[in-house]
Amino acid sequence: MTAPVDIRITTTEGTPLAATLNDSAAARDFAAMLPLTLTLADFHATEKVADLPGRLSTDGSPDAAAATAGDIAYYAPWGNLALFYRDFPRSAGLVVLGHVSDPLDALVEGEGRPTVTIEAVPAAG
Repeated sequence: MTAPVDIRITTTEGTPLAATLNDSAAARDFAAMLPLTLTLADFHATEKVADLPGRLSTDGSPDAAAATAGDIAYYAPWGNLALFYRDFPRSAGLVVLGHVSDPLDALVEGEGRPTVTIEAVPAAG
């Protein structure tokens, strides 16, 4: 078992959001893709979504999950990343990868399709 991975999501305006990925197979695959620059689209006024450059492993993940505001998730049927800014009920194929610990205002404010850069934060020490 490895430790959770700290990441930073930086918005188009340069606002950094701290987040931590869990130790699931899907989160490890996602961390291996970093750094990523993604263009987000709003989905159902609940989440920001973006296509990923490849599929993530869902080995050992539950068949379904619910999301809370701040969750970073993978929607396996579509192969996309979801950044939830509102709670979402249990959904088949949803795999929670981690959670954003900072306020989500910078992620959800404004119009259009914002771009974010997601990168691993080097471990202190």
